[in-house]
Amino acid sequence: QVQLVESGGGLVQPGGSLRLSCVVSGVPLRIHDMGWYRQAPGKERELVASITSGDDTNYADSRKGRFTISRDNAKKTVWLQMNSLRREDTAVYYCKADISLDPWSRRDYWGQGTQVTVSS
Repeated sequence: QVQLVESGGGLVQPGGSLRLSCVVSGVPLRIHDMGWYRQAPGKERELVASITSGDDTNYADSRKGRFTISRDNAKKTVWLQMNSLRREDTAVYYCKADISLDPWSRRDYWGQGTQVTVSS
């Protein structure tokens, strides 16, 4: 069984920084793409950033230059470093991982979400 456990959210002032972490528990055969999504109240969940197992990254336009996604395959962990945070970055942030438990299948797993609030 596999679970994604996020941490690192909290309250931060505008212009501040936070680092989110997501650890994959269990023994997956392989972790493919990993990513961070967010959902603000009343809005749809949206991509923040993603990273392949080969460390190719993709960012939503508004996060380029402020956010950095990284991963450590041996630690089964993905991070999201968020700098120059704005009030509009307030949301619940979710980790997603595309995981194979066996050679014949793969599916997306989601974390439970971590709240990020940017406010003075």
